[in-house]
Amino acid sequence: MQKIINDPVYGFIQIKDKEILDLISHPWVQRLRRIKQMGIAHYVYPGAVHTRFHHSLGATHLMRTAIDNLHLKGIAISPEEALGVQQAILLHDVGHGPFSHALEHTIVSGISHEDISRILMQRINADTGGSLETAIAIFEQSYSKRFLHQLVSSQLDMDRMDYLNRDSFYTGVSEGVIGYDRILQMLTVVDDHLSVEAKGIHSVEKFIIARRMMYWQVYLHKTVLGVEQLIVNILSRAKELALKGAELFASPAFRFFLYEQVHKADFENDEAIIRKFCTLDDSDISCSVKVWADHPDKVLSLLCNMILNRKLYKVMMSSDRLDGQFEEMEKTYAYPAGIGEEEKHYFLFRGSTTNKTYNQYDDLITIKMKDGSLKNITEVDNALINPYVTLPVKKYYIIRAVL
Repeated sequence: MQKIINDPVYGFIQIKDKEILDLISHPWVQRLRRIKQMGIAHYVYPGAVHTRFHHSLGATHLMRTAIDNLHLKGIAISPEEALGVQQAILLHDVGHGPFSHALEHTIVSGISHEDISRILMQRINADTGGSLETAIAIFEQSYSKRFLHQLVSSQLDMDRMDYLNRDSFYTGVSEGVIGYDRILQMLTVVDDHLSVEAKGIHSVEKFIIARRMMYWQVYLHKTVLGVEQLIVNILSRAKELALKGAELFASPAFRFFLYEQVHKADFENDEAIIRKFCTLDDSDISCSVKVWADHPDKVLSLLCNMILNRKLYKVMMSSDRLDGQFEEMEKTYAYPAGIGEEEKHYFLFRGSTTNKTYNQYDDLITIKMKDGSLKNITEVDNALINPYVTLPVKKYYIIRAVL
């Protein structure tokens, strides 16, 4: 059985394994069609409306290509391992909630989308008689071949390779374009560690620099940061009101997560909670926000009207701390009438964000030199990626509502 999918980024994608096709058809994977890959970034980049489903298919395609190239170089990968690593990358984002990371910081507590992905994989595995045993071991980094996990999650994995390509394509930000095909051709394995042949070093450097550029120009763009904080504050306020007993419109599944305190242990031990979570998508939040715009709570209604009418937060960002500016702004800022002291943080607040291009202390990107030796990419002669470039860059921000 084979299926051909026309992907706007890579052209025609071939899905050859029945097991992968069956997994794509699973309702929990199909749910990803209804969750935008870049959350609410389309408020800044109107074309960024692609989904987690698009990304999962693209990453699976890149994984299949990487495996085929490694096979040609004599790297031992069994059919079972090839299938398992494709299943792992297809399901790596299955635990994402609506609007990407916003739900993780507001409606549920102490559990990441990676944790939920792992739990969902275990549930599917149990339902299908152990079909994901290898995939789960690779995903959890417990499989004997370490490089297979690196293909799924590392500083040069198929996840990052696809989202840079795809997000660049849909936002129109050309700085994110990478030579993914060249990198895939140059992949190799040395001592069970994923590496890149020396001929591919410039493509890898471009990959790292493109990631840095995409973070500043797209993912951490100040207006994107502001609109993401707005949706986080809307959900935080709704949760606060729900726990006080206020009546809020919500779909049945969303209502459950609003009115209950749900933690990591609840996801792990209660299958009903997992199944409720897997009915949530962007439309649950969007529909509620439309209704909440007329809610009697002034904070919630103001925030919802802001996002509906694109009256977004204004963001000041700097490499220097903004403590003095914030204190001055607090003195003169005109809060909406009727806003109490404990509610002011919804309209004027501060924080910081960090861009980590390449972590030289993490799972290193190594280059296989012509003499067979391995070098960290930062140690290669005349490399663009030096230790200075790899240092995290921290920026501080002040966010205020303009009403």
